[in-house]
Amino acid sequence: MVKFPLGDKPLRLAMLGMTEGNGHPYSWSIIVNGSYDADALADCPYATIRDYIAKQPAETLGIAGAQVTHVWTDDPADALQVAAVAHIPNVANRAEDVIGHVDAVLIATDIGHQHVARARPFVEAGIPVFIDKPLCDNREDLQQFSQWAAQGHPILSSSAMRYAKEFAPYHQRTHEFGDLRHVTMTMAKKWETYGIHALETILPITGPGFVSVRNTGTFERNIVHLKHRDGIDVTISVIGDQIGGSGFLTIAGTQGGVQLRSQDTYHAFKTQLVGVVDWLRCGTPPVPWAETQELMKLVIAGIESRDNGGTEILISDIKAG
Repeated sequence: MVKFPLGDKPLRLAMLGMTEGNGHPYSWSIIVNGSYDADALADCPYATIRDYIAKQPAETLGIAGAQVTHVWTDDPADALQVAAVAHIPNVANRAEDVIGHVDAVLIATDIGHQHVARARPFVEAGIPVFIDKPLCDNREDLQQFSQWAAQGHPILSSSAMRYAKEFAPYHQRTHEFGDLRHVTMTMAKKWETYGIHALETILPITGPGFVSVRNTGTFERNIVHLKHRDGIDVTISVIGDQIGGSGFLTIAGTQGGVQLRSQDTYHAFKTQLVGVVDWLRCGTPPVPWAETQELMKLVIAGIESRDNGGTEILISDIKAG
């Protein structure tokens, strides 16, 4: 079992897993390790990652005292390519093979119902685990993660949108707008994987205290209405092909409001990963576990409401433990 928190020692990290459409093993590994092979990056299948990494000044890359030393992906060929891009010295044959060789693992996949199985070997081995968003997408898995957290296992999960520099100034600091009345956000792709980006943008602004969720959309076109105890109505659209209209946030209150859009993906990821490393060192999570639980309840409620014809799901009915 790894002693936690890890203190000031050099940190050896394992980057684990890759799912279709999610290139985090590439970008996260480069951001942590601080260098990359430009020729290998040119073969990275994610154009957005190629673009924003290439634009970064070299001195902004890297997190002091941390290195991704091991990588494993579901397709072995992907691990070889990630290792070449980010100068990762060890490619594991199985995810579990990194146990005993690293101080913590980063599970870089975004399919919530897979995360209990992916995390279990490392939780049971006492290794700190950071898990890409969403942590989970069903009640049973939320209960399992909550049980592990209650037992003291170090587990952290978050969306990088929490760290977007355009949104962060409004985290619990919207007094200039009076009482908030309506917050709305647009996202692309799927509620199961991208709804959490909107939710984790909004909850730090409104604060916790969501009462209910109603999703009157479809799998391809999620239209979600959330009610907050402070009299705030939140609406989120997560529509499959809404690529060009994704990431717009509106905050409206009784005395003012603002419209924003996140533009700097690199900054959000870098700030998120610095927070992960700080957590590993000091043990204080950047995201309180109670917030993570509430966010997962909102993800789950959005799925259950849609699957039940748009019925309103009370958050109090979803038990975390």
